Amino acid sequence: MAERNYSSFKEIDQQLKILWLQKEIDCENIKLGIHRSKDNLNPRKLLNAIHVPKGLGSIWQNIVVTIIAEKLFKRFVKKERIE
Repeated sequence: MAERNYSSFKEIDQQLKILWLQKEIDCENIKLGIHRSKDNLNPRKLLNAIHVPKGLGSIWQNIVVTIIAEKLFKRFVKKERIE
């Protein structure tokens, strides 16, 4: 960061407020990115991204998603109990 010379405390306070707001915006952007990533990793969305032949339809997709979600849920619950 470049060195700046300030002529008053008011300038320093203003610059600190600007930096604080930039930090808050960056934190919110990170939170939004994490939320979007979690949303995109939803098993149903992942399965919908896979091409399914017309004959199978959404019934099979729902069954597969349910099975996968149950297995993942059980795995995460076991890890939390151990820790």
